[in-house]
Amino acid sequence: MDFTIKTYEHLLTTLKEAGYQFQTFAGFIENPAEKAIILLHDVDAKKWNSYRFARIQAGMEIKGTYYFRMIRKSFNKRVIREIATMGHEIGYQYETIDTFRGDVDGAYNEFCRKLEIFRKLVTIKTICMHGSPLSKYDNHSIWEKYDYKKLGIIGEPYLDIDFSKVLYLADTGRRWEGGWISIRGKVQRADSPSPVSRPPYRSTNDIIKAANAGKLPNQIIFTFHPQRWTNKPIPWMKEFIWQNTKNQVK
Repeated sequence: MDFTIKTYEHLLTTLKEAGYQFQTFAGFIENPAEKAIILLHDVDAKKWNSYRFARIQAGMEIKGTYYFRMIRKSFNKRVIREIATMGHEIGYQYETIDTFRGDVDGAYNEFCRKLEIFRKLVTIKTICMHGSPLSKYDNHSIWEKYDYKKLGIIGEPYLDIDFSKVLYLADTGRRWEGGWISIRGKVQRADSPSPVSRPPYRSTNDIIKAANAGKLPNQIIFTFHPQRWTNKPIPWMKEFIWQNTKNQVK
């Protein structure tokens, strides 16, 4: 079974044994390793699942980046502080263009207000937009007028990475080539306005096999949604059915 905690641990162990250096997103922006893995986590719901991921990584001396939304299902001061204490990076997953229905000025002011709430808890160096697939608004559009780097933010994954050089893998739709299903979480090459080509890995085991065969590129960014990963059969099946339904709608 894919998308279980056991499979997740197997993936991390394989990547570590393949000689990759695990970096936070901020660490990669500041000083990218030649052979690097960046683990991004969208904490959309079930925040304690993300806490479990963070503990697994800490036990393996691996660091990742966790992007929290400012909603009840995600934002939790205790979880945020404890994950940060383990050495992981905390980032703000913003969606204010969506919540302000396209009002860029209002969205920016709200972004700044929420950023300061996060910064009272932990250091925030990077941000990541929430895709809001059911909304007609693109949360990235806030940066067509404003500049997040003036706020001390050093990076946004969808805007500050050259994906012609870095492989992007996301568990969107419970499949690793599922980025094509995503409404707004698509990535582009720095030298082209078109999205990058679809990766050849559908299952986590496909990635593990490629790592063991030495066929993965040197720099990879993963995006995980920890609420999708579980060893419990009933929640696993519920997530499987729900994600397949969402894929059809998208």
